[in-house]
Amino acid sequence: MRLPKGIIFDFDGVLVDTEWAIYQSWVHLYAREGQEISIATYAPCLGAGYSHWDPAAHLEKLTGKKYDWEKETPARQAMLEADLERSGLMDGALELLDWCAEQGIRLTVASSSSRRWVQGWLEKLGIYDRFAGVFTRTDGYPVKPSPALFEAAQQCLGLEKADCLIIEDSENGTIAAQNAAIPCVAIPNRMTESSDFSRASYRCASLCALLNALRGL
Repeated sequence: MRLPKGIIFDFDGVLVDTEWAIYQSWVHLYAREGQEISIATYAPCLGAGYSHWDPAAHLEKLTGKKYDWEKETPARQAMLEADLERSGLMDGALELLDWCAEQGIRLTVASSSSRRWVQGWLEKLGIYDRFAGVFTRTDGYPVKPSPALFEAAQQCLGLEKADCLIIEDSENGTIAAQNAAIPCVAIPNRMTESSDFSRASYRCASLCALLNALRGL
């Protein structure tokens, strides 16, 4: 690994443990309907949102029922946001952001989630101004594993691809990084620890471990 001049962060599961909270909100809804949803079944959503697989449509298929999603979605959203209010940033995230600021390393965010979701949480957590740009699917970019989000973030940084480092937690994200030809470090979490990260350039156990590795460069 070389010391990057710019870092492109994924959001969900990297800066905030949102993937777990979102998954748990579906687990509770499925359980209410007498159904189960495993991490393996939910995995296509990781890093890509519901573009590749829709848990709502799957629940309707399992139960043979139609749901009022205009009612169900806000209730599920309220539950997961309450969970996230208590959890805050991932361990090591703030320390890494502070160190990057000290080193003059420029930062961006590239996420398959919506701008409302990503920017909303970045602002709520007080770190939105740390990033030179934030790129999301609702800005008109196709979701990962398309490389478009990462390419836009890299262009915003104004750096060569080799001088950037992507931080990802999902297989879809590492495929997108490979498609963008930008070095990528995979940091698995409890949702993605069994994923295939063979396309990542590097792998670290946590943001804390990554910070220690970068400090040693």
